[in-house]
Amino acid sequence: MHVVFHTLLTCAGTALASFAMAYSLIALLAIRRRLRPVLGGLGSSVPVSILKPLCGADAETYACLRSFCDQTHPEYHILFGVRDPNDAAVAVVHRLQQEFPHLDLRLIVDQVQYGSNRKVNNLINLMPHVRHDLIVVADSDIRVPRDYLVKVVAPLADAGVGIVTCAYSGYGRSGLWTLLGSWFINDWFMPSVRVAAMTGSRAFAFGATIALRREVLDAIGGFESLANQLADDYRLGERTRALGLRTVLSEVQVETAVAECDLGELVRHELRWLRTIRALRPLGYSLYFVTLGVPVAALGCLLSGGATVSLFMLGVTASARVMLHFSSRSRDSSAWQLFLLPLRDLLNLALWCGGFVTDRVHWRNDLFRVADDGSAQPVV
Repeated sequence: MHVVFHTLLTCAGTALASFAMAYSLIALLAIRRRLRPVLGGLGSSVPVSILKPLCGADAETYACLRSFCDQTHPEYHILFGVRDPNDAAVAVVHRLQQEFPHLDLRLIVDQVQYGSNRKVNNLINLMPHVRHDLIVVADSDIRVPRDYLVKVVAPLADAGVGIVTCAYSGYGRSGLWTLLGSWFINDWFMPSVRVAAMTGSRAFAFGATIALRREVLDAIGGFESLANQLADDYRLGERTRALGLRTVLSEVQVETAVAECDLGELVRHELRWLRTIRALRPLGYSLYFVTLGVPVAALGCLLSGGATVSLFMLGVTASARVMLHFSSRSRDSSAWQLFLLPLRDLLNLALWCGGFVTDRVHWRNDLFRVADDGSAQPVV
């Protein structure tokens, strides 16, 4: 019996190590693979409405919003929406209006609420002011290149396209926790998206950018249909695909600044992401352990009793992990940071486990319960 048990453990450990190694190699291949640009299409021939829901401002807000004001596209207008007239973002918008007097930049202040998702409330309040049939929605902490708008809307020339979304990279503003937060995006989340895209899946959509035609938005019930959804971006993509329309992952990769300044903020933010994913795709979330790389391969080695083949797989997994880090990072390049990779990987494992513990998430200063349908219900 002891021999059989030992054999089973060795087989299980070897299997774990092989899964971790295989995924790490596939992720490295996916992150190095370049998406083909969409040629022709709408390009700059059709005017665009950009919607920017805002809540608060920080050191990066001006630079992020300014990047949307400096586009090569010849005809677009930007709607900035806030709920509170005293919101810190208001001053940033006024600064941009003075800096770009030739652009149509409008600030909409509206306190009307339609559901628990404040961002979606903001978008609903902006819609009466939209003038064009092409709509681009992007979070406030996103920075984009000058040709972003031309490239993002190009695929919408195809009537079979529902939405266009963008991959994104994170960069830490300052300090350890923002650095680790950027690695959560660059080294774990986005590689998993690239793997999914490489295998043909398009079951994703990101608040970093969603571009769509107004008729498509109307067909799914408008933003009103997302008023209580925590993952409004994911649901928007899901509902357009339910209409038989495709989701396109743009060639453009944008940037987001990671703001979490301490461990508590970082954990709350990342747990919100993970618990939302679990609510939306419970089976897929359970299988995410294979994406955790080195910790899973190390566990496999432990279970196999240090079998040579498992140790080899651990070495390959660790090497692929380092190469993926340097392939996917956006701005961080110091060699000393390699010593922090095990910390980030162990944190990924702990947070993945924590995603199973409860269905409650922190969103800014509020506590919500994530229902089975992905809606966010306030906890009082």
